[in-house]
Amino acid sequence: MTRVTTQTVGRLTVHTLEAGGQQLDGGAMFGVVPKPLWEKRITADARNRIPLAMRCLLIEQDDGLVLVDTGSGNKEDAKFLDIYGITNGGTNGRTALEDGLAELGHRPEDVRRVVLTHLHFDHAGGATWIAPDDAERRVQPTFPNARYHLHRRELEFARSANERTRASYFPRNYDPLLEAGLVDVMDGPAGRIVPGVRTMVTPGHTPWHQVVLIESEGEALLYPADTVPTAHHLPLAWIMGYDVEPLRTLESKRALYHRAAMEGWRIVFEHDGHTVGGRLVEGERGMALADAIPAPGA
Repeated sequence: MTRVTTQTVGRLTVHTLEAGGQQLDGGAMFGVVPKPLWEKRITADARNRIPLAMRCLLIEQDDGLVLVDTGSGNKEDAKFLDIYGITNGGTNGRTALEDGLAELGHRPEDVRRVVLTHLHFDHAGGATWIAPDDAERRVQPTFPNARYHLHRRELEFARSANERTRASYFPRNYDPLLEAGLVDVMDGPAGRIVPGVRTMVTPGHTPWHQVVLIESEGEALLYPADTVPTAHHLPLAWIMGYDVEPLRTLESKRALYHRAAMEGWRIVFEHDGHTVGGRLVEGERGMALADAIPAPGA
């Protein structure tokens, strides 16, 4: 099974890596949108869960490979995997993310930079791992030769998690990176990772959530992470119940769409199980998707 799709953004080659799937409650995924509306677009199982992807980006850049988000990793137990419907295993003891890298001829050691849009377990869980043959189950950085880029205020928010947020933040996903001295902490509303790859803070899902924008030779590709997790969330008001500040998500989406329409951006959805992405266009009812790219196996 292929886990990779590839497109170019100007001079840059951008791959999507399918890092596994998960199943989350449909009501939580669509917030205040009534079920009779969202279930016309996507079918829930008997536990009211909808199928979702965990899709990462791998960018080929002159400074080395840049990985954006990491999936859920291999550290959680069977009960956790069942609750969230996570299937992220690969072949020969590897994770699905490792399989995607291998399909392109790469190993985790080849990645030079890892960008974490935020620190929820389904985005940052794969940043660390436990070697399958390690009887002591030591948690180690998955990409030992990479610098990990995350936002300082997101890290502070994760470390001060409360009853509402702590179910999504696990220190084992990021503390080992800090202890190993592999983290480059970003600050401010935007930051450049390497030429052609930058982040922008889009508050809402978390207060310091970031999106990634890839730009080269007049072309642009947006990776909105959980600001717009699936194509079904393109309507401005379709916002996840997981978002801690949904009205700020609304304004973050509005600002992104304004630029997308003016500059002809493409998009890659992190969590859409059927659609990798496409081109953002103005439709009769707001932002719409053209030239859709189907997910591998969809």
